[in-house]
Amino acid sequence: MAVVKGPQVFPRPEYLRRLAAVKVKMAERDIEAVVITESAHITYLTGSISPPDARGLIIFESREEPVFILRWLDVALTEQETFLDRDNILAYSEEFVGGPDTNGYDAVIDFLLDQGLSKASIGLELSDLTVASFEKFKTRLPQIRIVDFSHEVERIRSIKSDLEIAVMREAAAIADAAVLRALEIMRPGVKEADAIAEIVGALARGANGKIGTWLAEPFLCASSRIGSPHTHWSEDTLQQGSQINLEIAAVRHAYHAAICRTYSLGNPSDRLLRMHAAQLAGLEAGLSVIRSGVISDEVAGVIHRTTEKYGFKKRSRCGYGLGIGWWEQATSLKIGDSTVLQPNMTFHLHLGSWIEENFGCVISESIRVTESGVELLTKAPRELFVID
Repeated sequence: MAVVKGPQVFPRPEYLRRLAAVKVKMAERDIEAVVITESAHITYLTGSISPPDARGLIIFESREEPVFILRWLDVALTEQETFLDRDNILAYSEEFVGGPDTNGYDAVIDFLLDQGLSKASIGLELSDLTVASFEKFKTRLPQIRIVDFSHEVERIRSIKSDLEIAVMREAAAIADAAVLRALEIMRPGVKEADAIAEIVGALARGANGKIGTWLAEPFLCASSRIGSPHTHWSEDTLQQGSQINLEIAAVRHAYHAAICRTYSLGNPSDRLLRMHAAQLAGLEAGLSVIRSGVISDEVAGVIHRTTEKYGFKKRSRCGYGLGIGWWEQATSLKIGDSTVLQPNMTFHLHLGSWIEENFGCVISESIRVTESGVELLTKAPRELFVID
C-alpha cells in the first residue's frame, strides 16, 4: 500500500529554490555532488524532520531532486514529510545500525560509488561528522576530492523567505502564550516541575489555532540557579521572594521563536530592578539601530555602550541567528562580527546577563530584519513580571 503524503509545510517550488541556491555554491567550488549531513539543513532542503541517525542528503548538480539515504524505519515518515519523489528516498538496512565499525554513512558511500563518483569532487558537511565518520569517507573514497561544505547551507538559510517568516510568526505567538501562561501559574508553593509542565503544555497546545509541533529544551532557572542561563527546573518549590529566569522557544515545523522573561515572586530587589532597566534600555537601543545594511558589530556596540551607562557590563553576545533549530551558527550579534544585516534575517536578540555566580536577569525578543528597521516577532509585555 502506497504511503499517503501529508500536507507539505512549503510548496515544491520553495524547496527547489533552496536547492538551486546550494547548486550555485557547488558550481562556485567545482563540486559535482554534495552530501548534506546536518539535521537542520536536511529539514531546510527537504522538509524532513527525521531522527538524526547517520544519513545523507545527496545533491547532484545535474538532477532536480536530491537523493535522501536514511534508515529504513524512517522512510515512511520521510515520504509523508517531504516533497521528494519516492524513488529518491533510499533505505539502508538494519545491518548498518548499532555496529562498532559500520553505520549509515557506509550506505551513503556505497551509493556514491555506485554513481561512478569515485574520482569526482564532492562537498561534505564535516562539522556534523565524528572523526571516525570523516575517516570512513576518506578511506573508502581515496581518489575523491572532498571539499568542506560545512557552513554553506547555513549561510543560505540565514535569509528567510516570506513563507518561512510566516511560520516563525506562528511560532512567536505560541512563545508569547507560554510566557503569559507562566505568569498565571507561578506562585509561592507551586512546584517548579508543575510550573514547567504548564509552560511546556502551552508550547505544545499552541496559539491562534496553530499547535506547537516540537518541544525545544526549556530553561527555568530559579532562586540559587539564576546565575546560570542553561539550567532546568528542580525538585524545589517556588518560594515568596523567588526570582525565575525563563528562556523558552516555541516550534512550528522546526522553525523556532525564542523569548526570555524574568519573574519575581514578591517585591524585586533593587539590584534586579536596576539590571532589568539596563537590559531593557539595551534591548531598545539595539532595536533602534537594526536595519538592512547595518553590521552586526555596530548593533552589539550600541547595546554594550547602553548597558554600561547603567553600570552593567554584558559579557555574552547580544544575539544570534534563529530559524530551524534554536540558533544558526552563521550569524551572531557580537563585537567583531562583520555580518551585514539583510532583510528577512531573523535573530534572537538576547540581553540576558549573568554578572555573578548567583545572580542574573533575562529579557529577549525574536526579531526579523527589514529594509528600514525591525519587526518584533515575539510581542509579550516587555517587563519584569512581579507576582504578588
